[in-house]
Formats: sequence, structure tokens, C-alpha cells
Amino acid sequence: MAMVLQTPFELLDKIGLHLGYSEWLEIDQNRINKFAEATGDYQWIHVDENKAATGPFGKCIAHGYLTLSLVYWFLPQIIDVRGTKMDINYGTNKVRFPAAVPVGAKVRGGAEVIEVEEIKGCVQSTVRVTIEIKDCERPALVTDTISRYVPE
Repeated sequence: MAMVLQTPFELLDKIGLHLGYSEWLEIDQNRINKFAEATGDYQWIHVDENKAATGPFGKCIAHGYLTLSLVYWFLPQIIDVRGTKMDINYGTNKVRFPAAVPVGAKVRGGAEVIEVEEIKGCVQSTVRVTIEIKDCERPALVTDTISRYVPE
């Protein structure tokens, strides 16, 4: 269940706080294929199940950018910032993909508030999101997301 903040200003006292985790999500071949179709990235390690079976991962793996796109699938499950007119995905700092996500794996997001400041009439937060792979020692992704919340 998401941590609910009634206003974005409540983020100011959350620096250093781990906010929790999302639900697990299974990455199936259909999701990978749809991502390939949406982006035009048909690299064989993602979509050719026969060739991938003999490749370095032993099966198809999710695109790194598919994994990155899941950040905003997981974040609303972790934190719910209310009292805003608009929320803006301002960008990311430093994206890393330490481990591949094999087809059939389950992943989830965890989030920690790194920095919060008031900027130009809004609250800007930097939240480190780590996407874990179930039963894997290394995470699939670590990134610092930057969001701006315009208060009501």
C-alpha cells in the first residue's frame, strides 16, 4: 500500500527515508514483444526465443528501457502525493542496469527519498528507485528519478 502524503511539502521531512516496495510484476514475453513493437527495438536477445535460448542469457531478456519505463508503474504503488495541481516527471539522474531481467522473472520497485527542495513554486524530489528481480542478488535497475509537484 502506498505511503500517502497530503501535500508535496510533506516530502521535505522524508529525506533519507525508504518509502517501501511495490507489488511484484511478472515480465512475460508478450510484454517484451509489445515493447519491441512500440520502440522498434527487435534485438534478438529480446524477441527471438529460439536464438536467445542459445545466447548468453539462455532465454529472452527484457529491454533495459522496458525496465526503466516500469519505474512509473511502481512509484504510484509506493508513494501517493496529494494536494497537487500537477505532477511532472522532470527526468532521471544516473541510470544503471546491473542485471538482465529474464523472461518469466518477477520484479518490483523500491524507493528512497534522496533529496527534496522547493524550486520555482513547486516541490522537487529526487527518489532513488531500485528495481529488484525476485531471487536475484543484483538489481535490474537503479536510478534517481526527479519529480516536480505543483501544489494546489
